[in-house]
Amino acid sequence: MTLLGLAVAPGLAIAIYIYWKDKYEREPRRLLFWSFFLGVLSIIPAIILENWWASKGFDISHDPRLTAFYAFIVVGFSEEICKYYFVRRYLYNHDEFDEPFDGITYSVMVSMGFATIENIAYVYQGGIGTAILRMFMAVPAHATFGIIMGYYLGLAKFNHSGSRMYQVLAVAGATFFHGAYDFALMQQNWPEWSFGGAVVSLLVAILLSRRAISLHREASPHKVQYEAERAE
Repeated sequence: MTLLGLAVAPGLAIAIYIYWKDKYEREPRRLLFWSFFLGVLSIIPAIILENWWASKGFDISHDPRLTAFYAFIVVGFSEEICKYYFVRRYLYNHDEFDEPFDGITYSVMVSMGFATIENIAYVYQGGIGTAILRMFMAVPAHATFGIIMGYYLGLAKFNHSGSRMYQVLAVAGATFFHGAYDFALMQQNWPEWSFGGAVVSLLVAILLSRRAISLHREASPHKVQYEAERAE
């Protein structure tokens, strides 16, 4: 039970954090639970895609080019395109998706569903040490991928002239940072730089995520009404 708690807690904590960051009009909790469950489901096609790539012989290698392909495409793209599909298919056109920040909210919820199931698997294999490390690294990394994806999905829905471009950027941005984080951890030629590279990648993604949250929150169409009600 301790391992299960440690595996589940980071994803739930980040989900709650994003919920409270949606300051001006929070999303219905039932829809947030549904989004989290969709994230759980999204791991199934991701595993299928990754296994397909593995059957073609792609894996971590001493050749940094092959490892980069594995990190960015086999893992990064496969996982992020599956998360994107569930957000785009089941949440993007929902009536409750009525402001840019909702792109961040729903993308993060899906990402946390995915990350929580993945985390349970890794923690049960690696134990408490793995749980603590992933609590501060892997799960927050998945959150930043979700924020970056959601930022562009928010732009896509409410900037119709550039909708297709922003949807491409939603997948590309999340895939890039996912790949960069994994590549740092996977490369075998400079092991002494591996963890540091992942930390740097994560910190950059966190800074961009904080900026994305701020921009979309301040652009909320519900801000004026919220502040007027608070002033009464």
